[in-house]
Amino acid sequence: MAQAVSANRLELLQIADAVAREKSIEREIVLEAMAEAIQKAARSRYGSENEIRARIDPKTGEIKLVRLLEVVEQVESDATEVDLKDAQRRNPAAQVGDLIEDELPPVDFGRIAAQTAKQVIVQKVRDAERERQYEEYKDRVGEVVHGQVKRVEYGNVIVDLGRGEAIVRRDEMLPRETFRTGDRIRAYIYDVRREQRGPQIFLSRSHPQFMAKLFGQEVPEIYDGIIEVRAVARDPGSRAKIAVLSNDNSIDPVGACVGMRGSRVQAVVNELQGEKIDIIQWSPDHATFIVNALAPAEVVKVVLDEDAQRIEVVVPDDQLSLAIGRRGQNVRLASQLTGWDIDILTEAEESERRQAEFAQRSATFMDALDVDEVIAQLLASEGFASVEEVAYVPLEEIADIEGFDEETAQEIQNRALDAIDKQNEEYDNRRKELGVEDNLAEVPGVTPAMMVTFGENDIKSIEDLAGCATDDLTGWFENVGGERKRMEGILDGHDVTSEEAENMIMEARVRAGWITQEELDAMRAGPAEDEAEEGEEGSEEEAEAGA
Repeated sequence: MAQAVSANRLELLQIADAVAREKSIEREIVLEAMAEAIQKAARSRYGSENEIRARIDPKTGEIKLVRLLEVVEQVESDATEVDLKDAQRRNPAAQVGDLIEDELPPVDFGRIAAQTAKQVIVQKVRDAERERQYEEYKDRVGEVVHGQVKRVEYGNVIVDLGRGEAIVRRDEMLPRETFRTGDRIRAYIYDVRREQRGPQIFLSRSHPQFMAKLFGQEVPEIYDGIIEVRAVARDPGSRAKIAVLSNDNSIDPVGACVGMRGSRVQAVVNELQGEKIDIIQWSPDHATFIVNALAPAEVVKVVLDEDAQRIEVVVPDDQLSLAIGRRGQNVRLASQLTGWDIDILTEAEESERRQAEFAQRSATFMDALDVDEVIAQLLASEGFASVEEVAYVPLEEIADIEGFDEETAQEIQNRALDAIDKQNEEYDNRRKELGVEDNLAEVPGVTPAMMVTFGENDIKSIEDLAGCATDDLTGWFENVGGERKRMEGILDGHDVTSEEAENMIMEARVRAGWITQEELDAMRAGPAEDEAEEGEEGSEEEAEAGA
């Protein structure tokens, strides 16, 4: 009988060792799961009201079952309490409130109890395995891993990574890509999170960084840090653009990524099921970078709006379809790569627009300044875009126009000032009709025209303006249907930058009493000091490089 007991104990430890090895978890965790299972079975045998504990000796496999009893003056429940005298017979140091252990005989598991114990062990081991997987992979987000397809469920691919199970969801795979059980697969870890059930490691083959990592594996210069991947934009399975920069002037980053006879880029293309890849030279100059990103199309001219992160690109008439690409693919990828909204015009369209703008400015000057068409066109051709510019530029700039003298310039400027006064009077009347308070005009940067616009948008007091965000005034960008779309701001059409809008709002907050002038000055000083420090650091780095 003793031999049988010894054999059972040995078998228990062997099972614990085998499970620990198979699931790559600690042996102690398996023994804890077994003890909990025995504990649960014992409760069903002795009664759930008993506070039972089970312990397994990790060396001998001996199982010890005890019932915890609280020491009390007067026993009310035999299952959970013991009186002080009885407790002190077992342990002379026992006091009221202590817990003492009452050893129980071994449990002879019935079929149901054994099944329950098995379920507890399986669940505990599964939980421990999931926790081990999470801890092992949580810091590996951003890595490319290899695995084997374990099974395919509803289009999602379950991948065996050896020490973990991962999933590639259908929308994270390439279009028309299929996998079968047993296939080898390479993918990018984009997320690891705790889940109650199912895989916790999430892989992607369509993520932009998957392509960046593949180039890192194929191009030694990227792996060594000589070449940097600065941006990636993908239309998975179809086409992609990747921007690269060399930290060594003697190495061409584009050529290095292409490789001899295209060998390096072709290896990435093959992994991505034939996805066409444009390798772009990254540049810190926005215009140059955007022109490079639109390759293979040629660009004649660009006009940047830094504040709105928008650029207007002019291309030859025969290059329009190439610049836009099939179903807008080329310009869309270039926009994703650079982070700028890109408008493309042909030379003919740009010429037509310039002519229309010239005609519109000429008409404005004819109407506001009461001058003939020749003078109006002269002002427009000299670059004057508004009556305000004519009114407030130094007189010499107008007098220097061919055919003008100082007297003519003075008369034109006086008429411009009169036109502005008349317009401002109209704005003021409209502002009063809208109920906009007079003191809103005290905020630096607020013009009479803006006062009308504010009133039309229910901003009628300094407090109303103080409660605005910068984006409310200048507009913002949102992703709509997967595309970056600009939402209009209240001051669209007033040529106001984000910095100017922010200054208006902060000045309004001072006047509203929300902050003090000293606090505003401190806020403005902070960024200026940071910029100064960055400038000093940059100078030191340049000096070191020169040395």
